[in-house]
Amino acid sequence: MDARRTRGLGLLLLGAGILGFAAVFVRWSAPASPLVIGFYRMLFALPGVLALAGSDPAKAPPAGRPVAWALGAGVFFISDLWLWHLSLRHTSAANATLLVGLSPLWVALTSMLLFGARLRRRAWGGLALALAGACVLGFARGARWGSGLGELLGALASVSYAFFTLALARARQGLSARRSLAWVVVTCLAGFGLLAWLQGDPFGPFPWRAWASLAGLGILVQVLAWWCIAWGLGHVDANLGSIGLLVQPVATVGLGWLLLGESVKPVQGLGAALILAGITLSALSPPSLPAGRPRAPAG
Repeated sequence: MDARRTRGLGLLLLGAGILGFAAVFVRWSAPASPLVIGFYRMLFALPGVLALAGSDPAKAPPAGRPVAWALGAGVFFISDLWLWHLSLRHTSAANATLLVGLSPLWVALTSMLLFGARLRRRAWGGLALALAGACVLGFARGARWGSGLGELLGALASVSYAFFTLALARARQGLSARRSLAWVVVTCLAGFGLLAWLQGDPFGPFPWRAWASLAGLGILVQVLAWWCIAWGLGHVDANLGSIGLLVQPVATVGLGWLLLGESVKPVQGLGAALILAGITLSALSPPSLPAGRPRAPAG
């Protein structure tokens, strides 16, 4: 694996690990609704991402297609979060989380069907190991088949998350990580705000811990974690990136134990080991991509 791809994967995994804080902050953001949480997450992130975009050394105006991909990534992120939270009304959190973990499979299939990527056997093996690890983590948390509606919504959320990953990776072919993230945050801010307003969700008042957690979501998760991930997606393929993002549930388990006092079962260690093994195997087997892919901007 070349040096840029190694750095890209390392930064993406770091960002995915920081994403583990999202579940903790969301828990502490009660009684804010999911859409309002999304709105304030983007609002608190906005100054940071605009500052990053303003300091971007790439001064040339971006082409229209990468911006369109970044806007699409924002729309898919809104869809993912909205569908996932809707699924929680009809099934358990374990079921919903397990199904969202299927997103690397949809990334792999879409990359092959739409973008001409060809995965090697070891890459398919890495994908299978990572998905098996995600399933082990889900079943360890109590995932069981429910009535069907919640599971369907969770599966649709996984498709949205897959398209978000693909769209962000495509945006990075013409935009820096800073500008890609800025377009995503602006899109999500408008979308979450409009949906929360249409649904009649209150935008406050909230206890001080909820405000602090919302600020943490915006600054630590949305700015720092997603800048790391956006930078990484410019230097690794979307298939490996989507598998790398499965580090998030592993980090969530550890942080839940440290910060929320949640118990950790030995079988969850097996799930984490399978995910890490899948990432390693996939990293050693980059897909064959069509020639002429542009080099991602560095920032």
